[in-house]
Amino acid sequence: MRREGTQRSCHCQHSSSERERELSAMGSVPEEVALGFGGLVGDLREVYESGRTRGLEWRRSQLRGLVRLLEDKEENIFDALREDLGKHRAESFRDEVGVLKKSVVDKLRNLKNWAAPEKAHTPLVAFPATALLVPEPLGVVLIFSCWNLPIGLALEPLSGALAAGNAVVVKPSELAPSTSAFLAANIPRYLDAKAVKVVEGGPEVGEKLMEHRWDKVLFTGGSRVGRLIMTKAAKHLTPVALELGSKCPCIVDWLDSSRDSQVAVNRIIGAKWSTCSGQACIAIDYMLVEEKFAPTLIELLKSTLKRFFTKPEYMARILNEKHFNRLSNLLADRRVAASVVHGGHCNPKALSIEPTLLLNPPLDSDIMTEEIFGPLLPIITVRVNVR
Repeated sequence: MRREGTQRSCHCQHSSSERERELSAMGSVPEEVALGFGGLVGDLREVYESGRTRGLEWRRSQLRGLVRLLEDKEENIFDALREDLGKHRAESFRDEVGVLKKSVVDKLRNLKNWAAPEKAHTPLVAFPATALLVPEPLGVVLIFSCWNLPIGLALEPLSGALAAGNAVVVKPSELAPSTSAFLAANIPRYLDAKAVKVVEGGPEVGEKLMEHRWDKVLFTGGSRVGRLIMTKAAKHLTPVALELGSKCPCIVDWLDSSRDSQVAVNRIIGAKWSTCSGQACIAIDYMLVEEKFAPTLIELLKSTLKRFFTKPEYMARILNEKHFNRLSNLLADRRVAASVVHGGHCNPKALSIEPTLLLNPPLDSDIMTEEIFGPLLPIITVRVNVR
């Protein structure tokens, strides 16, 4: 989180409203100013209503700016993700920079077709009238990004909002401070600083932002905060897109040849541990496995994990001490600890937990009733009765 109070206190000859306008014009709004906003939302709405963001050329210029940002600042992005999450550069490129660049380039290629009017059916009673379906931008969009994919899930929705011709505010997660600072410093340099703003800060900043009317809110995070966002948005009838987590199961009901079994295990490991050490809403939360296949599956998982993760730095670390304690407490339950068949080592200094397999932990334990969001994988065996 950036703190600029010392610098600003040196300019006492300016009024607070003047300082807020100056900072807003640069495209980055620190927490102290965001709490008052100083006309931020009104300025963005004025820019949008002027028609500045509607033209295809403006939209293309913003998408090209995102591509340049990703190319010019690739190493800086890797550094920020390493500082915030301990991500290896290969993971950062695969899950954030590389896939994001590909997505933005795809938008550039298809933008003209997406924005083109389409003929719409008209009933006979309306003859000789014709109708067109014309895509229109929504207006001013607010994006809340998350901490586990802090570049990808900030810039991906931003690219979509810009491609559609909207003015945008991006609120990065305060739990990824290096990435938040990177976005605040660089988005104004590569994009239209009058139409795209970055607001840094914690939960209180998010609450203040939601007191204003938006034309669309995009939120990635947990269900508790998602409910708060939806509740506040309802006041203004603002449409909201929530991307939340859950307990995502993986079902294994057949293992055939050794080759197919290895392919399945490779995919399971990739889906569980490769993205931010399992700290992802799309990660496998637990497995349901037919009982007769469990021994083979577990042995393959053990051997493949040893091959895939030969060094600790190949996996991202746990976000912070709070999340580390939450995960280690899941293993502290004696009934759960007794079910560990692989891994389980926790390093509080490095905030790392090695990939851990658990066989049939109690179904009423916290690890089976809460979203895990970490490198722990319970395996639940089931019996299939064929009549």
